[in-house]
Amino acid sequence: MKDERTQAPEEKFSDPFVTAKGERRAGVTLRQPRTLWFNTGTLCNIACVNCYIESSPSNDALVYITAAEVRDYLAQAEERAWGLTEIAFTGGEPFMNPQIIEMSRDALAAGYEVLILTNAMRPMMRKRVREALLELKAEHGEKLTFRISLDHHSRALHDAERGTGSYDLTLAGMDWLRDNGFTMAVAGRSAFGDSDAQSRAGYAALFEARGYAIDAHDPGQTVLFPEMDESVDVPEITTDCWSILGTSPDAVMCASSRMVVRRKGSEKASVLACTLLPYAREFELGHSLAEAEGTVQLNHPHCAKFCVLGGASCSA
Repeated sequence: MKDERTQAPEEKFSDPFVTAKGERRAGVTLRQPRTLWFNTGTLCNIACVNCYIESSPSNDALVYITAAEVRDYLAQAEERAWGLTEIAFTGGEPFMNPQIIEMSRDALAAGYEVLILTNAMRPMMRKRVREALLELKAEHGEKLTFRISLDHHSRALHDAERGTGSYDLTLAGMDWLRDNGFTMAVAGRSAFGDSDAQSRAGYAALFEARGYAIDAHDPGQTVLFPEMDESVDVPEITTDCWSILGTSPDAVMCASSRMVVRRKGSEKASVLACTLLPYAREFELGHSLAEAEGTVQLNHPHCAKFCVLGGASCSA
């Protein structure tokens, strides 16, 4: 395997093994798989201003994954003794996928915790979906968690990102989840000029006022994602960074998770190294979990800004 060069690349993130300064690029090995993500498809009921995956009512670059495909990957995980604890569904809007309930039920029945990322708007609030969710809760109790996309604790800034009226619709969905005893978490953004403390104080006040059992000061329950702007200059992560930063590659998201997607026009689903890079082909590892067990080179700005330096994770 190539891991060094006599001459450094001219641009950052242009060589998977060597940085622009000629240093050895860091890589992360899948050591303890914990979360297997499924992207249910990029179709969404809304189009946000800054959606990292460009989800919208018309973007089907990632088509609906099927319950049969999910079952196949769950079987693969068992065969390879991955020891997963969590199955997570993201989109797009997962409740646009007509098989989301079946997929969730299969994962719950297999004994996994299930995390669904949703905007809690109309797709989730359809009568038949709510009835099915209540059945899942009755069958599997607290093993089902909803992470709600609430970009800011204020109506004005949330609606600026997601469209006028979206804040009230999302809170209505959260109210329904609250009233029926579902476990909730929140995903917000740190791109509005607030400090971390200010953001969490604002969410805490909102949660208290509406009776949401969410801890605004727990990063696992209230996740504040940095803005993923690829035009911003960020440092490349070298093998020396682990000791310099006092962290471990095992703490990075790709050490414990993979994501399955189905690309439009593809005959098979693919396994990706990262939930944040659905369109970066160099992070596509193959069609099977066996092919996805290798080392991932941190050759993208998101690897630095979001995961290593930002310390963020998509898991609960």
